[in-house]
Amino acid sequence: MLHDWLLIGLGLSLLLAGGEAMVRGAGGIGLLSRLSPAVVGLTIVAAGTSMPELVVSLKAASEGKPGIALGNVVGSNLFNIGFILAVTAIVRPLRIHGNSVRFEWPVMVLASCLLTFLAWDSFLGRGEGAFLVVALVAFVGYAVWLARKNISSIERGEFEDGVATASCGASGAKAWAFNLAAVVGGGLLLAIGADTMVRGAVEVATELGVAPTVIGLTIVAAGTSAPELVTSLVAAWRGRSDIAVTNVLGSNIFNIFGIAGATALVEPIPVPAAMIARDNWWMLGFCFLLLPLLRSGMRLTRSEGVLILAVYLTYLVVLLSESRS
Repeated sequence: MLHDWLLIGLGLSLLLAGGEAMVRGAGGIGLLSRLSPAVVGLTIVAAGTSMPELVVSLKAASEGKPGIALGNVVGSNLFNIGFILAVTAIVRPLRIHGNSVRFEWPVMVLASCLLTFLAWDSFLGRGEGAFLVVALVAFVGYAVWLARKNISSIERGEFEDGVATASCGASGAKAWAFNLAAVVGGGLLLAIGADTMVRGAVEVATELGVAPTVIGLTIVAAGTSAPELVTSLVAAWRGRSDIAVTNVLGSNIFNIFGIAGATALVEPIPVPAAMIARDNWWMLGFCFLLLPLLRSGMRLTRSEGVLILAVYLTYLVVLLSESRS
């Protein structure tokens, strides 16, 4: 048991280092490519921090553990909103950009509805997986095009002032190399850290006699979402609330379109009945709960963060109580 807790500690250390590298590298790429910080969080950072979910879901599906494979996706989306966004807002209230309400939130809701609908027959096949992956490509392409078209003068000014980068004072090609290396290196640290943490956490949970589906929805989901937690907290602490918020929304979109899609494309996934009857609906509920909070003054306040966290804790109580019945 002690060895497993040490693995969790090592994983968290790697996640902290990876989150810092990811934010600095992504900020530098946004500066150099003239993309807004928001779209950087929505694409580069979200994709990088979703890598642990992809690795874990692919491994679980190939080993015949659908509860972990798909539970990791649904549980991560619940954890992203119910814990990460909530805790980040409690630590530092978040300013909401208009695109988060007009574009990212509707796409996240659409993705959640699609997953709920496609999983209704208790199976995600290769065709459905391919459809989700194509949707991800279309989403990323449109997000980049929209950001380049609608970038404001205020956002342009933000590029020149205080963006944390991994450029090490370099410019031009060297700056690109340093920032890309930071993103790649940060992504690797995040993946290794998440895998290490999850292996320790799964062993602890198994020794305590927790069911595989519950492990997927809680321990594994929290472990693989730890990169999003670290990245959002670091971004918010550095004043990049746009990256903190869009990292969560973008990660939820990537989890469904990319992780669930790629996993089903490689290895078709049977969907546990409990997930269809309970967890998918909670995921949709969190999506709709978020809209009025995002629109209220275009800020996510500490009290709203506490509300979201309370709802998430309620979900955990329901999940654990039903798993024992």
